[in-house]
Amino acid sequence: MQSTRYASLRIAVLAALLTANAVCAAPSAATPTPPRAGTDPPLPSFSATPLPAPPQGAEPRVLADAASVAITRGTVVRFLTNPDGDVDGFITDDGTLVRFPPHMSAQLTSAVRRGDLVEVSGRREEGGSLAAQRITDTQTGRQVIDEPPMRGVQPMPRAAREGGLSRLSAQGQVAHITTAPRGEPDGVILSDGTVIKLTPPVAQQFAALVRTGATVSAQGYGTRNQYGTALQATAFGSPGNLTPLYERNAPMPPMPPMPQMH
Repeated sequence: MQSTRYASLRIAVLAALLTANAVCAAPSAATPTPPRAGTDPPLPSFSATPLPAPPQGAEPRVLADAASVAITRGTVVRFLTNPDGDVDGFITDDGTLVRFPPHMSAQLTSAVRRGDLVEVSGRREEGGSLAAQRITDTQTGRQVIDEPPMRGVQPMPRAAREGGLSRLSAQGQVAHITTAPRGEPDGVILSDGTVIKLTPPVAQQFAALVRTGATVSAQGYGTRNQYGTALQATAFGSPGNLTPLYERNAPMPPMPPMPQMH
């Protein structure tokens, strides 16, 4: 009787142990399995949502290349004008030729005076001149910054511009060579500051005269005002040996292009 009771007790204990082992072996749904030592945890997953398209008409922002900006200081010794009479630059005491858009003539002459020490930042052109982006009067702190023409403002018609020009002549020694946007010569500046504009093909034709130190003479149409004298040449050459550049009844060559609105 007693041996039967002990046998039943052993069976009950064995069954309890088997049940406990089965429960421990079952994986737990609520507790995540920790990563093994030496392995990286799994990366989270993201849905592949496409990026929104840029708005219509938006343009990428162009960052200024600081390495291409030249900075110089000098004293303004002479303003320069174009044949229409607009101030479009100046020359400093170290001979630097500074160019500025003619549509900003009034802003430039209001901020800077002859004899002022200025700091100029801009881009060196192929011909050696400096296309200014910012001009600062170091004495007064006044600044003028290159800006495009106001939207909606149309340039003056060519016929109206030519109607205000006068017949002029000039003669003297070449101090500077002016250049077109691609770097080809398109005129000269005399030692007295007079600007004689040519076209690149004409300048190439007179290559022996379109150089620093040469003595030249010209006739044409332009303006003379308090800031300087400039003319678009219709005849050019050495003193006493002028060559007509165009037929008598031929129209004048086109004036330098007006800046385009950006």
